[in-house]
Amino acid sequence: MAKISVNEAEITIIKVQEQDYISLTDMANAKEGESRAADIIKNWLRTRYALEYLSTWEQINNPNFKVVGSDHFKMQAGLPNFVLSASEWIEKTDAIGLVVKRGKYGGTYAHKDIAFEFGSAISVPFKLYLITEFQRLKEEEQKYLGWTAKRELSKLNYHIHTDAIKQNLIPKELTAKDISII
Repeated sequence: MAKISVNEAEITIIKVQEQDYISLTDMANAKEGESRAADIIKNWLRTRYALEYLSTWEQINNPNFKVVGSDHFKMQAGLPNFVLSASEWIEKTDAIGLVVKRGKYGGTYAHKDIAFEFGSAISVPFKLYLITEFQRLKEEEQKYLGWTAKRELSKLNYHIHTDAIKQNLIPKELTAKDISII
């Protein structure tokens, strides 16, 4: 789990099946506060545009996505009595782009592509700051991975190097004491 700061709001990022998922709950909290976060997410989910975006993303990335379930929601989008929660969307369509977690680090999380789109519902500047901070985090992770990879390669190659020195550079007629010095 990682956190980034966007407009003085802490946004949580988790890994789900090696993919980055960003907390929509934290993003909504940045706009209105904790008491209204669920309402902001629900209001965004009930728009036709959001449902079109989610459906298209799922069709591209999820072979088990139930298109019929999403079509049912899209037909109701915009009606005054239509309400949709992230849990209901996931349950009825087998969606993988949204994840609802309960407990200490609970909330609604979305794949980074979807979270960036949700950022527009918060505000355009917020979305741009979110993308910038996320990219900064990924660059930092890559720097760390580069260092770790070099360290692991050195560790793996250590015995190869020492064995090569023993076999090729140390004359066989030396004593054990001389060899240890070399």
